[in-house]
Amino acid sequence: MTRLIDLYSRITGTIETKLDGWFLGFLARLAFAAVLAVYYLHSASLKVGDGFTGFFSIGDNAYFQILPSVVEAYGYDASQVPFFPYDIIVFAGTYAEFVLPLLIIFGLFTRLAALGMIGFILVQSYVDIAFHGVDAATIGAWFDRLPNAAILDQRALWVFLLITLAVKGAGALSLDHLLRRRLLLQGTARPAAA
Repeated sequence: MTRLIDLYSRITGTIETKLDGWFLGFLARLAFAAVLAVYYLHSASLKVGDGFTGFFSIGDNAYFQILPSVVEAYGYDASQVPFFPYDIIVFAGTYAEFVLPLLIIFGLFTRLAALGMIGFILVQSYVDIAFHGVDAATIGAWFDRLPNAAILDQRALWVFLLITLAVKGAGALSLDHLLRRRLLLQGTARPAAA
């Protein structure tokens, strides 16, 4: 039995050593790109105008999605919503939905972008529950027999994926790694902690 445990330990230790430093970050970014990036980029595209120049103008739809109760308070006229703080919130939310997924995909400022996405998901979930009036089945419950609720179940997995990136980083196959390496060669950065 001891030999079997020793063999198991050697095999799993070898696998862990070979994958350490690149695999989890790469796999987490790949999963994010495959499952969430297009969802968020599409959602963001619905909040801006059409064409290249439309990217620089926030549409009314952004206000309806991000601040539904505020738009309702102003008679469903987004142009009447005050600049401070509401326009700033909508602007930041819309462009964060574009920028954060791209940073994660390319592995640039990945830890910070992952923390930003976690915050985004928490705010998104709060707005869905408090302002969009989703039902109890959509909200779901943890520790029940149903793993398919759109908010508590699915978004818990999304956040776990992003926590992995925030803790482990993007890995060696990333722009973060290339930048750190370049800074090390120039002597302006400290080596990464093990």
